[in-house]
Amino acid sequence: MKLSDVVAFLGHQVHVCRYREAGTLLDWMGRDLRGRRVLDVAGGDGYWAGLTRKRGAQAVSIDLARKKMVYGAALAHAPALIECDALRLPFADGSFDAILSVCAIEHFDDGGTSLDEMARVLKPGGQIFMSADVLSRADAWPKLRDAHKAKYHVQHTYTHESLGKLLDERGLDVVRHSYQFRTAAAERLYLSLSTYGGKVGFNAAAPLAPLVALGDRGAPNERGSIVLLQARKR
Repeated sequence: MKLSDVVAFLGHQVHVCRYREAGTLLDWMGRDLRGRRVLDVAGGDGYWAGLTRKRGAQAVSIDLARKKMVYGAALAHAPALIECDALRLPFADGSFDAILSVCAIEHFDDGGTSLDEMARVLKPGGQIFMSADVLSRADAWPKLRDAHKAKYHVQHTYTHESLGKLLDERGLDVVRHSYQFRTAAAERLYLSLSTYGGKVGFNAAAPLAPLVALGDRGAPNERGSIVLLQARKR
């Protein structure tokens, strides 16, 4: 394994939420992706898209962060990496069988337009696998909320209901959803790590991930810090 792959593994998978978040979306997508075209919207270095390629997909990752994509090109299972705007995708209608988007839509000034583009390039019957910031209880900790939004350029937050409505308006039906960091303690942990720890804090807190997952299993699937959705185009 190349050093770049080791560093990418540590950065993406040794993490208090990304391993479980993106891992769940990939599990929903399936283990055998041979013959399928997959687009990762705002995929950074393309690491998660690379895992779909490892499963047989023809994978494409788009982003505006050129340095991340230059780094991602060195990964063992690097997808095709294209520098472009998620609000103006340079692909024909119905180009992809599946779209992946890991906690990206909340950073867009116009989340609706990004969904317009995802729906446009998705084939009928194709599916979107996405996650988004919810921050259900963030108003209880306004300083943490504001710091998190400022630090990560969070423009909007979404629930499964609000995302479901936007998807429905674009011809997509929600298949399932799941919240992560469902309890108040877990939500405060998430906001505290993002505010005071940042990327290093999220990585250092990786040993807490099983405890968060255990807490999630015992809590209602109705709110949390992050929501995951799977939706199918009609």
